[in-house]
Amino acid sequence: MSYLYKHYSGKDKLVAFFRSFFCYALLIFWATTTILPLLWVFINSFKPSDAIILNSFALPEFFDISNYVTMMTYPGFNFFIALRNSGVISVSVVTGVAIFSTFAAFALGRINTVFNKYVTTLLVICLMVPTFATLIPNFVLISNTPMRGTYLAVILPQIATNMSFATLLSTGYLRSLPKELDEAAIIDGANIWQIFWKIIWPLSIPMIATLSIMVFIWSYNDLLTPLVYLPTRSLQPVSVVLAMVSTMFGTDYGALMAAIIITIIPLFILYLIASEQVVKGLTVGAVKG
Repeated sequence: MSYLYKHYSGKDKLVAFFRSFFCYALLIFWATTTILPLLWVFINSFKPSDAIILNSFALPEFFDISNYVTMMTYPGFNFFIALRNSGVISVSVVTGVAIFSTFAAFALGRINTVFNKYVTTLLVICLMVPTFATLIPNFVLISNTPMRGTYLAVILPQIATNMSFATLLSTGYLRSLPKELDEAAIIDGANIWQIFWKIIWPLSIPMIATLSIMVFIWSYNDLLTPLVYLPTRSLQPVSVVLAMVSTMFGTDYGALMAAIIITIIPLFILYLIASEQVVKGLTVGAVKG
């Protein structure tokens, strides 16, 4: 609040104070509505189902991990294998999207051609195509290739689904970088590949980190694509396993809560590791000079 007293006076100070108060109140409300449900699920994951039904907001008498043991040892599915499958799929999708979208953004944002405007328009049109509209043609295509029943049956459609958004986001970022960098590199004798790998790619790390986290979360939470393209139980990711848990343990709320906590642990760890990169990627270029 000291900023208000330094830069405002009189009536303007009062207006600025209420604006700041409203913003902080809104952020606190948003954080509360986000954190409390997670805390509620975490607490109930240590309680038996009948205790949850009686009073779901009460603290457990003791922290019983039997719900977690049930989820980890149930013979119908294996959460460790599902987490491995989700990791393989999500990391592969993130890698493919980050590389290909940055290549495409470099061509659209740093190389001026007559086709840039049309390609950008095509990407915007692709954003309006729902994933459901591509399920049947993709399924028919994948069914007639060796990709059927492999990780590629999910990885390639997810990469294609994210490419339009990722390319547009990357293009906007690369256009904000000074083009004098390219000109200076060309004067020094660098070719187009050297400009990309030695100048553009290092400067794009914050944007790539932010984009990768967004794509990872989307791929990790995607249920429809692996449910359609991966009928093999041993290859199904955690999103499909969680859907099975909600069907098989629909009345066992304690086990269901434990399954949710197990599912979100990787996302929570990812947030703790990469939250600084997300903020940096979202704010980079916002202030110039």
